[in-house]
Amino acid sequence: MALALCLASVAHAGNQKEEALADSVRLALANAIKDATPPQPTFRTDAERLRYQGWLAQVSLRLKRKLPDEQTRNEFLATVWYEARRAGLEPGMVLGLIQVESAYRKYAVSIVGARGYMQVMPFWTNVIGDRNRSALFNMQTNLRYGCAILRMYIDMESGNLYLALGRYNGSRGKPEYPNAVLSAWNNWKVQ
Repeated sequence: MALALCLASVAHAGNQKEEALADSVRLALANAIKDATPPQPTFRTDAERLRYQGWLAQVSLRLKRKLPDEQTRNEFLATVWYEARRAGLEPGMVLGLIQVESAYRKYAVSIVGARGYMQVMPFWTNVIGDRNRSALFNMQTNLRYGCAILRMYIDMESGNLYLALGRYNGSRGKPEYPNAVLSAWNNWKVQ
């Protein structure tokens, strides 16, 4: 029974590939994850602030079953929103990716060793970070790495989200993972 519980808590992420990166890409990624400033949403207009508050209220209700503690849930969602926007990503798409990758489990570990909400492979801490693999279980660190890495893959694939998602999961060219994320994204679209 203990083995079954242990296996049930393992995420089923693919195997992100360590790729040769140009020095400029490595530097850009390192700079993207370096700033440890906590998320602080800023808005240019009241309309932007109201849109964010509406998004937060709707998405928080949908996520309540997975993250029942309101403070934890709101901090998580504020961080997803902040890190997604910082990387030029749609927050709902990031939530769909997290749904598929870890089912919103902070301490999820895949069979290939990917960690945290966005199932970031530990080698990334060597490539663009400070080699602190345990930091991948920190919510903001994990979301920042995941969003920065996904943004890099989208750029590498010239904006093709389908191929970028496959590359993120280590299953480029196979439809199951990108289709699952794109389908899960629909759960997080806000009217």
